[in-house]
Amino acid sequence: MNTPANLSEIISCVSGYDPNAVPVAQAQQIIRNFVVPVQGIEKLALRGALGRVLAQDIVSPIDVPQQDNSAMDGFALRGADLPAQDAVTLKVIATTLAGGSAARDVQPGECVRIMTGATMPPGCDTVVPQEFTQGGGDSVTIPAGVVRPGDNRRLRGEDLAQGKPALQQGKILRPADIGLLASLGIAEVPVMRRLRVAFFSTGDELRSIGEPLDPGCVYDSNRYTLHGMLTRLGCEIIDMGVVRDEPAALEAAFRSAAECADAIITSGGVSVGEADYTKQMMGKLGDVAFWKIGMRPGRPMAFGKIASENRSAYLFGLPGNPVAVMVTFYFFARDALLRMMGAQAEPLPSLQAVSHSAIRKKPGRTEYQRGILSIEPDGRRLVRITGAQGSGILRSMSEANCMVVLGHDQGGVNAGDLVDVVLFEGLV
Repeated sequence: MNTPANLSEIISCVSGYDPNAVPVAQAQQIIRNFVVPVQGIEKLALRGALGRVLAQDIVSPIDVPQQDNSAMDGFALRGADLPAQDAVTLKVIATTLAGGSAARDVQPGECVRIMTGATMPPGCDTVVPQEFTQGGGDSVTIPAGVVRPGDNRRLRGEDLAQGKPALQQGKILRPADIGLLASLGIAEVPVMRRLRVAFFSTGDELRSIGEPLDPGCVYDSNRYTLHGMLTRLGCEIIDMGVVRDEPAALEAAFRSAAECADAIITSGGVSVGEADYTKQMMGKLGDVAFWKIGMRPGRPMAFGKIASENRSAYLFGLPGNPVAVMVTFYFFARDALLRMMGAQAEPLPSLQAVSHSAIRKKPGRTEYQRGILSIEPDGRRLVRITGAQGSGILRSMSEANCMVVLGHDQGGVNAGDLVDVVLFEGLV
């Protein structure tokens, strides 16, 4: 996919576009159409690949399992020897452990004591679990009807056949994927290089932890929440601290960030009434759109590209309020960063729950309410709003385990209505 000449080309194709009233879905689509994956592949030892994005399809070099084997501890036999009505007694001719195999074909009236994972003896197609049998030693009795022919046998290639796709390019490797690759004997795996993301906060009122808190000033929390969210995405993080609302400082910060990063995330400086140096510098150095998005919290946002002398980086100019930063990151920046990482883009993990109480809302904007989801004794999923929903109340975000999403065209919610919920734990 090639990047269009500029962001204006993308925007010009959007019907009814208004930068002062951009619906959430429209802004998400513009971003989705503009960003492209970074280039660069590296090979990692299997244990170091957890959480990384697979750069190429993996084709299985072997059958898994490589032979038919037993799924149970019990007795391997010919399905034809299973009794139709009365119990049958079979001669036990051998014992087969995992990693071993029977010495000869099993004949009618015979069976082999077998352990889970052991190769099926020649002639056998069924395993009767130990607990269904009677007797022991040289013979075993099997009642009628306990299993059917073919039961409890794992077929060669049942998990994965040689030459078949094992994992697809773009998959974020999870523990089960690492185990699957190990089962194929693959020691190294090609992954996309880490996405480099630079971020900083703007505002003369901000202080870093450890600095004196002067009257009218606040500690900068946004860099810490952004650091946490970017870490969970697996990005290479460049924390540029707090940048003052001063043109030379902002220009230097943007140019430095564009030189070393694939994406730049700022917090603050994009709202109406704020010092406009940040907006001016974004416009001066890049191809940037400034939006008022139909959402709450997080209405003001900037998106585009910032250029330095040698390269450019995607820009996400987020609001300054702590909750608005997290909401705009989760619902705009996160998906774009995953796409830039080359990851398979999947929708946010959501479910529906019963609203504990009424929620006031007018159609015409998307609202994100912080909620606490619980499972009631009757099995219902119930969600409660965390209380005051001001965009500066970070405590409400800490108490919440989910976000209640009220759609653009949706009106108020009554107690007992179903609402859409996005779980925070699914946003890794």
